[in-house]
Amino acid sequence: MQAGQANSLLDRSSIEAIVRQIVEREFLVAQQSPSAWPNLMVSISARHVHLTQEHVEQLFGPGHTLQIEKPLYQAGFFAAKETVMLVGPRKRMLPNVRILGPTRARSQVELAYTDAISLGIEAPVRHSGDIAGTPGCVLVGPHGVISLDEGVIRAARHVHMSPLDASRYGVKNRDQMELHVKSQLCSMVLGDVLVRVDDHAKLEVHLDTDEGNACMLEIAESMELRRSEPCSCQHE
Repeated sequence: MQAGQANSLLDRSSIEAIVRQIVEREFLVAQQSPSAWPNLMVSISARHVHLTQEHVEQLFGPGHTLQIEKPLYQAGFFAAKETVMLVGPRKRMLPNVRILGPTRARSQVELAYTDAISLGIEAPVRHSGDIAGTPGCVLVGPHGVISLDEGVIRAARHVHMSPLDASRYGVKNRDQMELHVKSQLCSMVLGDVLVRVDDHAKLEVHLDTDEGNACMLEIAESMELRRSEPCSCQHE
């Protein structure tokens, strides 16, 4: 019995060592070739609005809460059933702009470049939440109207990732990365992809409609996310 138990323990120890070697080897391969990871999602984020609860009630009525139309890829976020009309200078309008939930501390409008042109607004490229000094617009809902003094931006492209994904790519929060999109018709490298690390995030790159159309994302053959390397060029 004792000899059998010793052999059993030896077998278990050997199995654990083999499993550990396999895990370490797979992790090393992932570090060397992040493009092989199957969980990279690249999504087109069409124009949308984020609202405070106060603004939700002003636009849709007292006590109103956003209703879920469709959950988004990131857990806890959703496209709401509610939409608003955006009105820019000289009464240029974009109807039926989707609201995304949940509500936020400050209201914000995210547009692509062509959307901003349509509204007649010079919207700057900003990271989400950085709205100080940005243009405003008018929001029209079924119950009321709100005039935003600021909050209209062109959202900078970015990637959501967990701390584990950040470790695999060798990046940290607010670093910059590159998205390499390959296709027979339109291969492209999109730089300045802001890293946004969160414990609950799933690996996902967000592009706006103009960027998604420019790289013909829908027919892309492959997509690879790479860490941006420091510029080694010399200036005279």
